[in-house]
Amino acid sequence: MVDYLVALAACGGLTVVLLLVWQRARGSESGKWRLAARVGLALAVAMIVTGVGLYQLTKSRSLQLVGELVHRVETGERVVALTFDDGPTPEYTDQVLQELEAHDAAATFYLVGTAAEDHPDLVAAIVKAGHELGNHSYSHPRMYFISTAMVKREIEQTDEIFRAAGYSGPITFRPPGCKRLLTTPLYLASTDRTTVTWDLEPDSLSEIADDADALADYVVDNIRPGSIVLMHVMYDGREPSRAALPEILKRLEAEGYRFVTVSELLALDDR
Repeated sequence: MVDYLVALAACGGLTVVLLLVWQRARGSESGKWRLAARVGLALAVAMIVTGVGLYQLTKSRSLQLVGELVHRVETGERVVALTFDDGPTPEYTDQVLQELEAHDAAATFYLVGTAAEDHPDLVAAIVKAGHELGNHSYSHPRMYFISTAMVKREIEQTDEIFRAAGYSGPITFRPPGCKRLLTTPLYLASTDRTTVTWDLEPDSLSEIADDADALADYVVDNIRPGSIVLMHVMYDGREPSRAALPEILKRLEAEGYRFVTVSELLALDDR
């Protein structure tokens, strides 16, 4: 919301400038001034269009100008990747692991480096249970308009924490809030890392976020073979998501879906 308000304010300011320039150009008898005003007007319009385009690009789930980005895969198999952002937290990690174990379901945990550093035992428990770890940055910043050095620290520190906890599997990256631009995609591409987003994010929909049954219905009704589902289950305010998880697992299992990690899903891509 803050990003949206900043962008809206910037566009509003440019709009005012455009109107002033246009009025001056129309009222001026100087040909040179009118030409300069029209050039300024064109530049201002280009700035607005570019700004809006960049803002949309920073949060796109399916488009990234450099590097590999995956939000789902094309496959004929009834497989789905459940992914959980944030944490780990001592309050809820074990509960989530137990639900997954009850359905023999593999999942991918996109952990924040600081939380993983504080709770290496929980990281080890996730790994021991056979799940995959994904990098969700070290300190959970918006990863646009930041230096390459900061991008490197955010990503590499988190990977090192995972390796220190005994994890030896593949690590994909998911930017916090899906926000990334310029330096982040370039660094990911240069280090051969895949950006993973999602095609279903039930608990990000405000109209159903507080209703466990609605969350489960949404996932089951909209799932497709190759879907990547994002859920948040690690904090107090996410009780509806935790309550929806066993129902999602049970109903998708009944429909013949198999739960795989992100890297297993990527290996099944038919494209």
